Amino acid sequence: MASALALVAAVASAGMATGSPSAQALDNGLGRTPQMGWNAWNQFGCNINEQLVKDIADAMVSSGMKDAGYTYVNLDDCWSARSRDAAGNLVPDPAKFPDGLGVVADYVHARGLKLGIYSSSGTTTCSGFPGSNGNEVRDANTWASWGIDYLKYDNCGDYQGRTTLQRYGAMRDALLATGRPIFYSMCNWGQDNVWTWGAEYGNSWRTTSDIQATWGSITNILDSQAALADYSGPGGWNDPDMLEVGNGSLTETESRAHFSLWALLNAPLLAGNDLRTMSATTRAILTNSDIIAVNQDWGGRQGYRLRDDGSAEVWAKPMSDGSVAVVLLARDSAASISVTASALGLGPAASYAVRDLWTGSTSTS
Repeated sequence: MASALALVAAVASAGMATGSPSAQALDNGLGRTPQMGWNAWNQFGCNINEQLVKDIADAMVSSGMKDAGYTYVNLDDCWSARSRDAAGNLVPDPAKFPDGLGVVADYVHARGLKLGIYSSSGTTTCSGFPGSNGNEVRDANTWASWGIDYLKYDNCGDYQGRTTLQRYGAMRDALLATGRPIFYSMCNWGQDNVWTWGAEYGNSWRTTSDIQATWGSITNILDSQAALADYSGPGGWNDPDMLEVGNGSLTETESRAHFSLWALLNAPLLAGNDLRTMSATTRAILTNSDIIAVNQDWGGRQGYRLRDDGSAEVWAKPMSDGSVAVVLLARDSAASISVTASALGLGPAASYAVRDLWTGSTSTS
């Protein structure tokens, strides 16, 4: 398997067509670019605690990830006690978070970062902790009082007869009513064609089931994104799940391809590895400023599959400066893959500059 991500631009000026913008997005002022940060689940599952969150926040700063644009430090399932308190409020597990999440939020904020939390739109979370169905206003106000900046809202538990739109809409409205800017990440696993209505409800929406730290899982998810390029844009983004860079048995080449493709898709860049112990190679992948710039740029359409020759593919993404970001993907083994400027939508020019965003080298053709 091999891949490359490059920017292609005409040396002489060239115009290009871009797709139509997505539907009007949720107007909470957030998600103008895909969110960047870290989530606990892929590496730690339920094994989270106050010290881990503080250590991750410190590592995000010391590793250069904060300077690269990573902002959110996100808890996932299992942060709360097994039941609500006598007043009906969610409370942190006192063994895991003895000082409470308000103190943790203050610690994260003091480092110029933001803290995220997790709940589910059913009566329980996926791990059996209290969900937020029927308690949307109460829970949103609780999180706002703690200084929470981000909510991942899952799809587990008893729905109490409510539809998907009712459940996710109720939490949207509750978050807005707090008056605190809270990024709303919906996680209904791509059900109910969420990409067709997600922009009116949230800042991002999961389009798939959970990712695994295998090349097969990554490519399976990639295939499911090929038809979704017109359903994403500033304010609301398709979410093919968190990054597995640095996890499992992924090779360096596979990790680079994974990061390149998620960047091209304008996907959320949420690291899922242990930032405290990551290798220099993993850190270099996650902080590649040229690749991140592709992810954070909006040229009118997210990355899309331009050509599929079986095991060899061309993915492309228009950039706001008129260039085109391109991933040449050989899924299983090295291959010779080419693409023309006209196929990329670039107009006639005397020559074209091609910059490899992994090596930094530039050539003309």
